[in-house]
Amino acid sequence: MVNFNDDTLDGIFSALADGTRRRVLADLEQGSASVSALAQPHAMSLPAFMKHLRVLEGAGLIARAKDGRVVSCTLSPEPMQAASAWLARYEKFWNGQLDSLARYLYHEEEIHPWQTEPPPSNSGSSGVSTPPSNASGAPGRTRKR
Repeated sequence: MVNFNDDTLDGIFSALADGTRRRVLADLEQGSASVSALAQPHAMSLPAFMKHLRVLEGAGLIARAKDGRVVSCTLSPEPMQAASAWLARYEKFWNGQLDSLARYLYHEEEIHPWQTEPPPSNSGSSGVSTPPSNASGAPGRTRKR
């Protein structure tokens, strides 16, 4: 079983919480890439982009390697597997809850089927009812400016 260290999971989920970082991880699914190639599609300065890479590296989601002047990044999927295992526990819980709700609703439908026609009225009236009023109620509170 995976050891669910709170600090590790906090770092992983914090890194995954940002869309830019998730896009970087998606780009790295294709293989290793240079920092400049990863930064190119994002509309931000290189120093700002490097902060995102540091967060990903701190969470263990990427590894950086330098070859001369070129820094390349590689995806490290192991931390995501730990996060996925943690989420799987709750997926089982919610699937069980939703299955239970489906069984309940199916049982209720069997006992009390939906009526397609309104039930007959025993009041002895002619069946004519007054339409609902179109008048609105008293005005509500207004916003102070």
